[in-house]
Amino acid sequence: MQTKQTALAPITHKKLVGRLRKFGFDGPYPGGKHLFMIKDGMRLTIPNPHRKAVGGPLLLKILKQAGIDRNAWVQE
Repeated sequence: MQTKQTALAPITHKKLVGRLRKFGFDGPYPGGKHLFMIKDGMRLTIPNPHRKAVGGPLLLKILKQAGIDRNAWVQE
């Protein structure tokens, strides 16, 4: 049986970077059009800081690319 998951809350760029650092990522570093963070040779592209927060759907894509479990992110 699958349980319904609640949507991820939007997060500011600053908080996103801080949380990714807690999961072992270094950076952010400039690179082309977007910033990126690195962990064990994996390069994770993150959105540039803007006035708006990073929305739930984009955050979910970032977590999937980073290999971070949604539940681990919520519990952190």
